[in-house]
Amino acid sequence: MNPMLAANGVLTPEVLIIGGGPGGYVAAIRAGQLGLDTVLVDGDRLGGTCLIRGCIPSKALIHVAGLYDEMVKAAGEKGRYGIHLGAAPSLDFAATIGWKNGVVERLSNGVSGLLRKARVNVVSGWAKFSDAKTCHVETVEGVITIRPEHVILATGSRPVELPFLPFGGKVISSTQALELTEVPKRLVVVGAGYIGMELGIAFAKLGAELVIVEAQDRILPLYDTTLTNPVRKWLERHGVVLHLGSKVNGISGDNLNIETALGERLALPADKVLVTVGRKPHTEGWGCEAMALAMDGRFVKVDDRCATATTNVWAIGDLVGEPMLAHKASAQGEMVAEIIAGHKRRFDPAAIPAVCFTEPEIVSVGLDVAGEQHVTGQFPFQANGRALSMDSGDDGGFVRTIADRQSGRILGIQAVGKHISELAGEFTALIEMGATLDDMAGVIHAHPTLGEAAHESALKALGRALHI
Repeated sequence: MNPMLAANGVLTPEVLIIGGGPGGYVAAIRAGQLGLDTVLVDGDRLGGTCLIRGCIPSKALIHVAGLYDEMVKAAGEKGRYGIHLGAAPSLDFAATIGWKNGVVERLSNGVSGLLRKARVNVVSGWAKFSDAKTCHVETVEGVITIRPEHVILATGSRPVELPFLPFGGKVISSTQALELTEVPKRLVVVGAGYIGMELGIAFAKLGAELVIVEAQDRILPLYDTTLTNPVRKWLERHGVVLHLGSKVNGISGDNLNIETALGERLALPADKVLVTVGRKPHTEGWGCEAMALAMDGRFVKVDDRCATATTNVWAIGDLVGEPMLAHKASAQGEMVAEIIAGHKRRFDPAAIPAVCFTEPEIVSVGLDVAGEQHVTGQFPFQANGRALSMDSGDDGGFVRTIADRQSGRILGIQAVGKHISELAGEFTALIEMGATLDDMAGVIHAHPTLGEAAHESALKALGRALHI
């Protein structure tokens, strides 16, 4: 399928998608599957932030860090699980980054193949709108003008830069952290949200001396402390220095200057300063202001179909608000493609899972604060056979289920523990399908698995706990 070409050489597809991240390419693939004449414009490698410089490369780095950390422990005097290494492992971090890049390349090529299969036309270049339905794309061959029937904006987000800590040199973003060719000896992370915590812990496992500076009084402030306490205990056991309730004053020479919660001024030595204080929607540079879009603060305002205030212009993903998660963007992209094809859809999920790949991992789906109208069941991993067999039963992990007291309908599930991210799908499905505690209690879970803790948490809420 080739996009329609007007007499004046202008492309006139049915659907134009700007941004090749998860939401953009899912929208493009689904639109192509539905027979819509579709053009995807992206100035980067296919895959966007998540695949190229976010979710995938960071998890690859976290995986390697975990393996290396286990080998370092096995090389100690006591060994590990009866395993003894004759010498400490060595780390060729450049080779690690090479392997990580190989994973990214493989997935990016996979996205390219899926787009071809769906007969989507990909234009590589930088887009800018002169009005809501006129887009000019700068490519290596020259400028291409596109006037589509529908536009899907999927431009994603960018790291927030602090004015007194601009990116460059010693100060790096999460993107640059994933491109380092050597592990910094002294790493200071500014911001204890999930990005900073994930990368900081990974580099600590790889041998960096880690210091974390956070303006609020606790780490991972979007999660409740019962979930984050096991992570904080891991940091304390591994010698990570925390400066909570602290303010950064700037950088001078090799030191990051901060003021602690007690008013003490400190100069923290740092080879690299990783700034992870949040992300902002990417609204600059592509003509957002020329499209007559209504805004909701810094985000593009959309309705429950992801339609903007401008007719036949749609926006998805990080561009339209929290949660700024790849899987939310993908779901919205699929939905919008189907709406354009004539299907009746709206974005109204019962829950969107959030996962933090720290040590240990955290999962939160749905309601996370219980009131008097709720019943809660919590089951510790110290009583779960699979967790104990992985030496993760004593890290403070658990599964917690929150349900409506009268109906028993499950409203939220949270968990913290090793590999607990793999249960996010089960947690979300239970909530999305409107399952009750009795439903959850009636599902036979394989033994021994971590999933048994979810089953037991429902039993606990019902007053029928079997193993605690």
